[in-house]
Amino acid sequence: MAQPLAFILDVPETPGDQGSQEPSPYDESEVHDSFHQLIQEQSQWAAQEGLELQQREQEATGSGQQMLRRPEGTQSTATLRILASMPSRTIGRSRGAIISQYYSRTVQLRRRSSRPLLGNFVLSARPSLRLYDLELDPTAREEEEKQSLLVKELQSLAVAQRDHMLRGMPLSLAEKRSLREKSRTPRGKWRGQQGSGGVCSCCGRLRYACVLALHSLGLALLSGLQALTPWRYALKRIGGQFGSSVLSYFLFLKTLLAFNALLQLLLVAFIVGPQVAFLPALPGPAPICTGLELLTGAGCFTHTVMFYGHYSNATLNQPCGSPLDSSQCTPRAGGLPYNMPLAYLYTVGAGFFITCITLVYSMAHSFGESYRVGSTSGIHAITVFCSWDYKVMQKRASRLQQDNIRTRLKELLAEWQLRQSPRSVCGRLRQAAALGLAWLLCLGTALGCAVAIHVFSEFLIQSPEAAGQEAALLVLPLVVGLLNLGAPYLCRVLAALEPHDSPVLEVYVAICRNLILKLAILGTLCYHWLGRRVAVLQGQCWEDFVGQELYRFLVMDFVLMLLDTLFGELVWRIISEKKLKRRKPEFDIARNALELIYGQTLAWLGVLFSPLLPAVQIIKLLLVFYVKKTSLLANCQAPRRPWLASHMSTVFLTLLCFPAFLGAAIFLCYAVWQVKPSSTCGPFRTLDSMYEAGRVWVRYLEAAGPRVSWLPWVHRYLVENTFFVFLVSALLLAVIYLNIQVVRGQRRVICLLKEQISNEGEDKIFLINKLHSIYERKEREERSRVGTTEETAAPPALLTDERDD
Repeated sequence: MAQPLAFILDVPETPGDQGSQEPSPYDESEVHDSFHQLIQEQSQWAAQEGLELQQREQEATGSGQQMLRRPEGTQSTATLRILASMPSRTIGRSRGAIISQYYSRTVQLRRRSSRPLLGNFVLSARPSLRLYDLELDPTAREEEEKQSLLVKELQSLAVAQRDHMLRGMPLSLAEKRSLREKSRTPRGKWRGQQGSGGVCSCCGRLRYACVLALHSLGLALLSGLQALTPWRYALKRIGGQFGSSVLSYFLFLKTLLAFNALLQLLLVAFIVGPQVAFLPALPGPAPICTGLELLTGAGCFTHTVMFYGHYSNATLNQPCGSPLDSSQCTPRAGGLPYNMPLAYLYTVGAGFFITCITLVYSMAHSFGESYRVGSTSGIHAITVFCSWDYKVMQKRASRLQQDNIRTRLKELLAEWQLRQSPRSVCGRLRQAAALGLAWLLCLGTALGCAVAIHVFSEFLIQSPEAAGQEAALLVLPLVVGLLNLGAPYLCRVLAALEPHDSPVLEVYVAICRNLILKLAILGTLCYHWLGRRVAVLQGQCWEDFVGQELYRFLVMDFVLMLLDTLFGELVWRIISEKKLKRRKPEFDIARNALELIYGQTLAWLGVLFSPLLPAVQIIKLLLVFYVKKTSLLANCQAPRRPWLASHMSTVFLTLLCFPAFLGAAIFLCYAVWQVKPSSTCGPFRTLDSMYEAGRVWVRYLEAAGPRVSWLPWVHRYLVENTFFVFLVSALLLAVIYLNIQVVRGQRRVICLLKEQISNEGEDKIFLINKLHSIYERKEREERSRVGTTEETAAPPALLTDERDD
């Protein structure tokens, strides 16, 4: 059986190389110049030295592949020397090579800094990198010499450059500490420097100590910030026990929390804060709170900064007597006017714009992380050999990391097994028929839910006796919540009857079906709010009603989520374990993720009518995280079929961006441009549309004087002009298209480079085989020449005796 190639790696330097100047290891074009040139050099060297060819045990001629897989000891010495001296087998492979490499770096760095050369040092004393093997250090003496040269060069560098060089060396910490201690300036030099310039030396040492102290403080702050990362240990625990598929849900929840915090910060700074500083007088006595307002949002919550109707339509520092008074008032002396309608409109617009930019950036970043260019053929080896974090010291953290690596290996192996077992043609036909039937039933369910919500909402509009009761306001959110909760379970039952090959495909199908259901429900509700309620509530503050309705939907969604967690997961887990003798149920990623997207869409829809609705969403997300985490650890099990959810976060962000955020933006744009505001409440009560507040401000600026004449121009050509919007959209699409083309080009280049590497390997195999044939021919010629010489040198007597015999 063929054995791996054995290399004779102890290659001494020859006298012929001592007089030549070695190239720098950073001159890649010289070190890795040409394989052919390297063979010529080694062949000439072998001829000059008169290398003796090693005896072969067997004379066999075969193909190129057989010649490369020869038993140990069958390669010629010169060939093995050539193989051992190849650049790919020498540079950066051992401690001695690393020391020599960084010694050359320090030489170059010292020359760039115009430092004097070391005395009595010749370039030929630098160890050659090309002639060192994997061990590279036959004796400890040579390594000590190289280390002493490196220490001398490190001493000639500045402190910062020395620390940076030592930090970048791929050596162990003990060796780095040893080099740092040896490269420090002795105390005698410090004393001599103090004698000539003690003040400068003390200042230098003081500055060095301050730099070290600041560096240590920065590292401590960074470690403290990492420790303050929310849910750090909880996320590690979830990922270790349940895998990346379940972990993607909680990471997505954390992302939603960041989006809401950013949006709420803007709203509080420019809308809620100024209005709280200049509270308007209430039109009547304050209503008494009964506690039901926490669910309905009505009652005493109506005349607060929670909803749209409480905000003034005048300049906030003007001494206007009543919030309903829309006349212009003279500002106080020294007061800075704050136009609340303008601030309200542009703050909401700026918040949505910043959210859009952040969302697109997060989606692009997640896309780059999950859909990496190139193949992942070596991901198993990387997971086995490169996943362990050697900085982990605690036993608890070590156990978590073991669970993470084990779960990731299960996911990778399960994904590999799925690719190795394709389905037959009949199985694919049965699968397609089952999928078609399930899709028809799911689409019919979504359509039926939308029709039921529309009919029920029309019934509520036509029954005025139920409108006066505060508890009746919860009926529509309760019905919608029940449909929103029960329909996904029907889709899940249908999914259990479908033969899915991959759990990833099963989750994606479930996500698409739940998404269609959510879109149908939200589309019906948007028509109900801006189409029917605006027409019915003429003369009333319909914006407050819409804001309260969205608040009720958000609260009811959270209440039903708690009930579903209690009865749908806890009770089902008890029944499965006690009665059915089954394992715990699995965590439904698709349904729970779509619930998060549904709640976030409600929060974005209500930003215009309830500026504090993102704060309610933040509280809800915090509670949802701890409730779901507790339920997951107590009531759920890890997926029976592990699967790698590398693309799941990207899918969640994409669904959050295009159906959810885009739909909310269209809803708000229609409300701002087309719907007439109420004439009794809010900052836009005297205008025909909310967008007209910007035009009123432009007319005011035009009358103010030529000093601010550029602001109306900016508003007219950049805000009102639709060409600019189309131009920005076209540029965004062009950037997306160019990024896609760049990714495709990178993949193509990677394929070409892989092919080139393969061809280079074939070339090297061919050249090495040629070397074998050359040395075999030389060996045969040498043997024939030696045999001829022995025959000619034999005495004639022996020849005659042989003839007689």
